[in-house]
Amino acid sequence: GPGERGMVGTGLALEIPAGYAGLVLPRSGLASRYGVTCVNTPGLIDAGYRGEIRVALVNLDPSHSYEIHPGDRVAQLLITPVPTTQFLEVAELSDSTRGEDGFGSSGR
Repeated sequence: GPGERGMVGTGLALEIPAGYAGLVLPRSGLASRYGVTCVNTPGLIDAGYRGEIRVALVNLDPSHSYEIHPGDRVAQLLITPVPTTQFLEVAELSDSTRGEDGFGSSGR
């Protein structure tokens, strides 16, 4: 119903190769036409996960329900490489034009 959220099973399971991850992303048409989108965007699927892919959806429409049927495309999955990094502790960070300016500081 309007304003509700829930987990939707896709019926799919897959084996993502080591060094990669899956990002569950909303479908723009579903969001723009019906107000239905993913709650946690992007949803991260680690390479070691072997269960069914499930999608956390929310209906942002204040007055209309949206019914999901088997086979409906409710999200999309992007498989992407995950670089391995090593962090180095430093005494101070280099300067940048943005500096420490936070939310809303990079323009309109």
